[in-house]
Amino acid sequence: MRIISKESFTDFVNDLIKDSSLNVIGVKSKGDKFVFGPLEAADELRLDYDVTLLPPKKYFFPQRETLVTYNVGTGFSVKSPAETKSTVIIGVHPYDIVALLHMDEIFSETKSDPYYFEKRKSSIIIGVNIQKMSKWCFASYMGCATIEYGYDLMLTDLGNRYAINIGSQKGEQLLDKYSKNVGNALARDIQLVGQKKREIMAMTQQKLDFPPESIPQMLSKSYEESTFWEKHSEKCLACGSCVLVCPTCYCFDVKDNSDLSLEHGERVRTWDGCLLHDFAIIASGENLKICSYFSSASNNRR
Repeated sequence: MRIISKESFTDFVNDLIKDSSLNVIGVKSKGDKFVFGPLEAADELRLDYDVTLLPPKKYFFPQRETLVTYNVGTGFSVKSPAETKSTVIIGVHPYDIVALLHMDEIFSETKSDPYYFEKRKSSIIIGVNIQKMSKWCFASYMGCATIEYGYDLMLTDLGNRYAINIGSQKGEQLLDKYSKNVGNALARDIQLVGQKKREIMAMTQQKLDFPPESIPQMLSKSYEESTFWEKHSEKCLACGSCVLVCPTCYCFDVKDNSDLSLEHGERVRTWDGCLLHDFAIIASGENLKICSYFSSASNNRR
């Protein structure tokens, strides 16, 4: 563990931004909300946020990504890994880091997704322990309010300074190269970080009076026996926002967009969501989601 003053940390972030070989991302305010976005100066960085509008997964699994371009005359062109710029993301909360670890598992299943892992391998995650918790946050019950792995560096606010836990060689090299006046943590600093983590675990306003492991069984039982879902689904507009903002939603659609001349075009991957109306449409035009709904309704009437 290292210790850095907040003034020196500001210099550290500004030095990162000055390096043209790095794409520096951080949490910024957007009205009364917060978003991950490119940093132009360290003063923009907000590490005291509660929750961001979109999770940092958007930098590894973008909302829209061109996979292949083609030209009838010259053939296909695939983006080279060398084109991927190193990205430093500052201010990621522990629960979002855990979500990225889940995404790593998903995109490595069966056949590893090169587009996702190119960006993951060239990134550096600088996390921050929660200072202000959203009233809807239940990370404490899910074991992801604090973590000991998955990051390159992890910050803990200690008043006029930050404690920095080093989680990888990449993180240590970044700190050594760009930071000034960084010292080793003393025993009291380590104790204070432990105290801060215990305080974070007690921050949550959401109280669960049942073990989280029982949630799947409870959902299944309520779906079969309760009118709750039917009642609330009547208000649903199928906008898909709930799944699109989810840090572990990985559904996507792939489309080939051809130019009017039919001589060139691109293959594009975009976010998709199971609650969107067109999610289950197949080539012949049927919507399997609607077919499933009417089949279920028919069975219920019987």
